[in-house]
Amino acid sequence: MAAPTKAVADSATSSVQTLTIGKALNLGLRAAMEADDKVIVMGEDVGKLGGVFRITDGLQKDFGEQRVLDTPLAESGIIGTAVGLAVRGFRPVCEIQFEGFIFPGFDQISSQLAKLHYRTQGGVKVPVVVRVPFGGGIGAVEHHSESPESLFAHIGGLKVVSCSNPADAYWMIQQAIRCDDPVLFFEPKRLYHSGAVKAPVDTAAAPDPLFASRVVRQARGARATVVAYGPSMKVCLDAATAAAEEGIELDVIDLRTLSPLDLDPVFESVRRTGRLIAVSEAPAESSITSEIAARVQQECFYSLEAPVLRVTGFDTPYPPSKLEEHYLPDLDRILHAVDRALDW
Repeated sequence: MAAPTKAVADSATSSVQTLTIGKALNLGLRAAMEADDKVIVMGEDVGKLGGVFRITDGLQKDFGEQRVLDTPLAESGIIGTAVGLAVRGFRPVCEIQFEGFIFPGFDQISSQLAKLHYRTQGGVKVPVVVRVPFGGGIGAVEHHSESPESLFAHIGGLKVVSCSNPADAYWMIQQAIRCDDPVLFFEPKRLYHSGAVKAPVDTAAAPDPLFASRVVRQARGARATVVAYGPSMKVCLDAATAAAEEGIELDVIDLRTLSPLDLDPVFESVRRTGRLIAVSEAPAESSITSEIAARVQQECFYSLEAPVLRVTGFDTPYPPSKLEEHYLPDLDRILHAVDRALDW
């Protein structure tokens, strides 16, 4: 047999793979399961089907039905079972098929999952990850395009994070699984298989800390800061590119962690730019963007040259799919907010 070429050998040993967010999550789950046999994946259709978005594709085949469990259509039962498994030393990863289906399990999440560690004065750990595909833009019917992350960020005892790119998807899911606290892991479903965010992932690199935000674009002479997370990150980066073509530079920050919020990079940027635009698909009322605006006003009051502006979904139920393009923050709405801030 002929020896492999150098290109083939390099490919076989390389730690860098070009991945979509969906594939990165799949590989991240696989790596976590290989590293710890106490990691269990469970949810509706996660086994033989591989999940409705195919994020768990192949896991049941390789790890067996005892570690990748197809559950009944009962979110309360899924979360309740996961709590019991976690108390007994396992690390369950629950998939909620769509974010709008999480509410039947809300009582278990808020009353049990979030409270047990505190109720037992630290004696019981509940290392459960609840994976939640969220956000709009997929042309779906009601209960399939919501952004309920602010509800869970408000509950003490829960950690809430959201990935926006393949590298974070790969590493953050593993870090969340290793975390001894319960983690709500919000995934931007419309970007799962998008080639627009497909990118190289170094599976041997040292990842950023889980509960830390990141400056993803920093420009000399930036005149405003844009902060977002999850599905809104791509449109914010597109807006920054469009603004730069008109001579307006923007800093762009990916929150990554929604509870606890890591706003130090935001404060640092706003003290330079004097302006902040916070972007999210969630409604504006009583939201994460509300908290960002309040904290920035408190910490950066004398640096602000304009009020903090927000570009969000509207304070209504998510609309029918024919209207969702008017509901979701887009490039024009973000650039309009930048113009308003600059004209203040």
